[in-house]
Amino acid sequence: MSSQFGFRNHAYAQSSKIDDLFIKLQDKDTKNYEVIEEQIWSEWRKSGSLKSDLLLKRGMNAMAQGDFTASVEHLTAAIDYTPMFAEAWNMRATVFFLMEKYALSVSDIQQTLKLNPRHFGALSGLGMIFERSGQPKQALEVYKKLLEVHPRSSNAITSVNRLIKDLEGTSL
Repeated sequence: MSSQFGFRNHAYAQSSKIDDLFIKLQDKDTKNYEVIEEQIWSEWRKSGSLKSDLLLKRGMNAMAQGDFTASVEHLTAAIDYTPMFAEAWNMRATVFFLMEKYALSVSDIQQTLKLNPRHFGALSGLGMIFERSGQPKQALEVYKKLLEVHPRSSNAITSVNRLIKDLEGTSL
């Protein structure tokens, strides 16, 4: 999968807090996994730079208001200022997805996953793009990868089950 999608499964230096959260997220006995998921998102939104964090927030607010141009501008500024800020790349990929600029979205998703291979949001977005572009086998592969990272992702579980059913009778 690494060469096809432009990212590798390599060691990624993340805080021990995020590592602990992922251990809890993958534990079948963990209750309220949604709380753990939100804590991971919260950690991902911290760049270590107040300026980049503010630009991310402005970009997210503009996206929520439907001002995609302003959102892309803020997120691009965050990326320019802090190129290793995976969540800025991911949010810009999301905006490009909403604008139906899938090639740009995939490019930013690849960068997100290069910086943060466990980014379940980016994996989910990539799966959706493959589905929308008529590539169900690739979508299935990405959703399976997503389930390795986030085994309780309801979107991935539903998508895998649906795609397997849809692809029955064809060679996977």
